[in-house]
Amino acid sequence: MKILIVGGGNMGLTYARAFLRSHLCSEEDLMILEKSERKRTELASMKVGNIHLEPDTCLPFADLIILAVKPQDTGELFAQLKAHLDSEQVVLSIMAGIPIANIAEALGVHKIIRAMPNLPAQIGMGMTVFTSAPAITRIELVTVQNLLNTTGKSIYVENESMIDAATAISGSGPAYVFYFMQSMMESAASMGFSVSESELLVSQTFLGAIELYMKSDFSCFEWIQKVASRGGTTEAALASFTGHTVNQHIGIGLEEARLRAEALGKSS
Repeated sequence: MKILIVGGGNMGLTYARAFLRSHLCSEEDLMILEKSERKRTELASMKVGNIHLEPDTCLPFADLIILAVKPQDTGELFAQLKAHLDSEQVVLSIMAGIPIANIAEALGVHKIIRAMPNLPAQIGMGMTVFTSAPAITRIELVTVQNLLNTTGKSIYVENESMIDAATAISGSGPAYVFYFMQSMMESAASMGFSVSESELLVSQTFLGAIELYMKSDFSCFEWIQKVASRGGTTEAALASFTGHTVNQHIGIGLEEARLRAEALGKSS
């Protein structure tokens, strides 16, 4: 199978490297379409496939086209791509906020898969939620999921509106984790730890907690009970979080993110 990645930025390069590393695609069968001369030079030196400037030199030969560009760059780009696409090619979009129906109308194709990855895909620890148009076959769906799984784990959803929910939870999620980590680091520093000590304390605590969760059958609630002894320090912090309705505020923030993703989709 020949794969064309449209856009050689961070995510485009992430996919190229992951596909090659997993041996699901050879360098000869991987193409990247990139308009920036500087990026084309960089990509060529990385040996991540054949690098192209114009759609007509690569698009007609691709079985799968991955749209890894920013949504605001699609106007002129879609017009250029449309002339070289045919009905049997599969289009995988990782563009935030652009619904399948809009892509189908703009490109004149119907075999479309829409996915929402997140930043940890860059280190093979990503979370991707994806859905598909009715024209996609079972074999095509499994093939694309295998490719997505080279960057981490994936979930298929029937309802496209769940992509907006996934954007709010996993797509934007790493930023929420970094926000909480930063708050803890700042508190550690205010208590007297150095910057480097604060970073180590917090990062190792997060890493250890995730490993504990992943390697057991306990829920988050059960782990909280194991850590929080009656009348102890953990209970004091948790009581403060509860009193300030931190849980509710997190939920409100996630809902705001979902609504924003939905609005972006409508405006596109």
